[in-house]
Amino acid sequence: MSPVQQTFLAANEASEHRPLIITLFALFVLATLGITVWAGRQTKDAADFYAGGRQFSAFQNGLAVSGDYMSAASFLGIAGAIALFGYDGFLYSIGFLVAWLVALLLVAEPLRNSGRYTMGDVLAYRMRQRPVRTAAGTSTIVVSIFYLLAQMAGAGVLVSLLLGITSDAGKILIVALVGLLMVVYVSIGGMKGTTWVQMVKAVLLIGGTILITFLVLLKFNFNISDLLGTAAENSGKGAAFLEPGLQYGATGTSKLDFISLGIALVLGTAGLPHILIRFYTVPDAKAARKSVNWAIGIIGGFYLMTIALGFGAAALISQEEIIASNPSGNTAAPLLALHLGGVDSTWGAILLATISAVAFATILAVVAGLTLASSSSFAHDIYANVIRKGKASGAEEVRAARWATVFIGVVSIGLGALARDLNVAGLVALAFAVAASANLPTILYSLFWKRFTTQGALWSIYGGLIVAVGLVLFSPVVSGDPKAMFPEVDFAWFPLKNPGIISIPFGFLMGWLGTVLSKEEPDAKKFAELEVRSLTGTGAH
Repeated sequence: MSPVQQTFLAANEASEHRPLIITLFALFVLATLGITVWAGRQTKDAADFYAGGRQFSAFQNGLAVSGDYMSAASFLGIAGAIALFGYDGFLYSIGFLVAWLVALLLVAEPLRNSGRYTMGDVLAYRMRQRPVRTAAGTSTIVVSIFYLLAQMAGAGVLVSLLLGITSDAGKILIVALVGLLMVVYVSIGGMKGTTWVQMVKAVLLIGGTILITFLVLLKFNFNISDLLGTAAENSGKGAAFLEPGLQYGATGTSKLDFISLGIALVLGTAGLPHILIRFYTVPDAKAARKSVNWAIGIIGGFYLMTIALGFGAAALISQEEIIASNPSGNTAAPLLALHLGGVDSTWGAILLATISAVAFATILAVVAGLTLASSSSFAHDIYANVIRKGKASGAEEVRAARWATVFIGVVSIGLGALARDLNVAGLVALAFAVAASANLPTILYSLFWKRFTTQGALWSIYGGLIVAVGLVLFSPVVSGDPKAMFPEVDFAWFPLKNPGIISIPFGFLMGWLGTVLSKEEPDAKKFAELEVRSLTGTGAH
């Protein structure tokens, strides 16, 4: 272990500090379990389990959407990216925020009006039920599981670092604990329990971020110019730290990579299954639109504060210390908390423990939302409407969703244990790329293109899915790069780390091509009904 890592772990390994961290973690877990059990007692039917009985207000859902969206990648990853790459790192914040304009303008209201519980409901309204529900369910589960891997691997890294766990068995145990909590949250609490957990987590995350932002600005007498100047100087990069091109811009390929990443971030959000199902928890489309407005405000405020998190870490901590703790900078925010309070002080340990508990809360809440999305899609789309051909009762659907939760939990624990030392950025990029390549084209075509057919939907979903997954598998994210998942081998022939620039247009192209070549006559009456419903809410569930 390097001297830097020893310094970082010193505050945690002292006997008076370790119980503090464990106590904060335990308090959060117990509080959220209590919320889940309380919500579970109020979950009486399928509408409660899938959509929380559609009883949440616009503000409550906006808060929950924020909690669902601001994942470990947002809190830990962006702070690290800014700390290491300055301006280019902050572009992640911009991309994640701008994405909500697409969700607000194109997806939120018509989706809430058109479906009941899942994306498959929207597609099946005017197309052949069984094939499109199977495709929608498959895409939802693939996106969710890859996103789950990133969160669970992140949990393993974070908790192992804080508790000083270095053994493989200990790391696997942490991943298993997160998976177990995930199964409990979803199977007992359903959407109600998950929503309340996400609301609590959003409040904790915003509160923790405000605290760190205040302390950073206080350190520089609320002079942002001094903060940025010190960050640039301390980074060793000088003025280049505050200008574009440090991470993306050295070569033509890296510039293309940035464009590809930006496209995936901006368009992927509107196709993420765990975000889409949140629109069904409010009573009507007006509330869905308002909840997105609330989410944009909350998320926008958070991403604005990532300037203080990232540049604060760059200003107060050496680049060597950040990289030694985690090569991708994922521990920059906890390190910043430690340095703000004092590396060897109790106040530093308290800040570190608090921010780490918030990060762990972030992971748990997002993991619960992802699991609910995938288990709901399996139970409602595949089990109830494909296997049982629409003859399953609400109680049978909920039972199937709970068993699916257990299965997905077991799969995620197994894969998460294998992925504990891998580069999770590739998994997150894959989730966004698949969502933007397979889900979004199909949703937009279904809602707004009269001629769109079942074949078009299938070609769009499976085409986007296969190309996005295939390009990432043969990219530098997986092999052929020192930071790849498998750095010792090289089978990468696709030069970009982000496949969006190819796979997203391909998803739209396949949807168009499948429709044009289809012999199926689209149901004009059904499209007219869907159009009226999506725009007015008439007949919406």
